[in-house]
Amino acid sequence: MDLEPSEKEQVSYKAIVFDLDGVITKTALVHAAAWKEMFDEYLMKRAARDGEPFKEFTHKNDYLPYVDGKPRYKGVQSFLESRNVYISFGDKDDSADTETVCGLGNRKNIKFREVLQTKGVEEYPSTITLIKKLLANGVKVGVASSSKNCQFVLQSAGIENLFATRVDGVVSAELGLKGKPEADIFVVAAKNLGCTTDQSIVVEDAVSGVQAGRNGSFGLVIGIARENNEEELQQNGADVVINDFAGIDMSTIEKWFSERNQ
Repeated sequence: MDLEPSEKEQVSYKAIVFDLDGVITKTALVHAAAWKEMFDEYLMKRAARDGEPFKEFTHKNDYLPYVDGKPRYKGVQSFLESRNVYISFGDKDDSADTETVCGLGNRKNIKFREVLQTKGVEEYPSTITLIKKLLANGVKVGVASSSKNCQFVLQSAGIENLFATRVDGVVSAELGLKGKPEADIFVVAAKNLGCTTDQSIVVEDAVSGVQAGRNGSFGLVIGIARENNEEELQQNGADVVINDFAGIDMSTIEKWFSERNQ
C-alpha cells in the first residue's frame, strides 16, 4: 500500500543508482572466482607452450586493481598488459578457445554463468531492504553495471522489478558508452530516472566505480568495502565508506548527502 505524502520520509536526494555485483547481489565473488580460473588456465598454457614462468592470478594484486568493475574485455586487456602480455583483441563473437582478448573474456563468461546456473543468485538483504524503503518513499532507483549478465542476474534473483532503469554492458554496447572509471553508465542511469547527477547518489564497491561516481559529479558517492578496501575506496572518490547497509536508513544517507552538498 502506498504511503500518504505526510507519512513519507522527506529527503533532498532524488535518486540512487546502485552497482550490481557486490552491492545488490553476492555475485562479485563468483566473478572473481571465474576470472581466476580462466586466467590461471591461460597463464599455465603460456608457461607450458612458451616457457614463461607461471605466476598465478591473485585477488588482491590482480583482480581488484585491473579487473574489478570494468567491462569484461577491458578487464582482460588491463590485466594482460600488467603482465606485459599483448594478444589480438579479436571480436566479441570469438569462441571461448580463441586466444584473443574477446575469446578469453567469453571463456570467463561461460564459467560465470555455469556457477550461477548451478548455485543460483544470493542477494545482500540489507541492500534490498533499503531499496524497497526508498521506493516506498518516492526515491527513484536504478542499477548500473559493466556486466552484460546484469539482467540475467536480476531475473535469476527475482528482483528486476525493483529498478526503473538498467544501464549495463548490453546497453553500453548499444549506446557506445565508455566503461568505468568513466561516468557514462551512471550519468545515463540518472538521466533515465529524470534526475541530474547532483540530485543523485552512486553506490559502488569497486575502485573504478567510485572513480566513475566522482567523475560524474554525483551528489554523493557511497563505497561498500566488501574486500576490506576502505582506504582504496576513500582515496579514489567515495565520500562515505561502509561495510554493509545494515543499520543504515534513509535519514543517515540524507545526513551524508546534506553534509557533502553544503
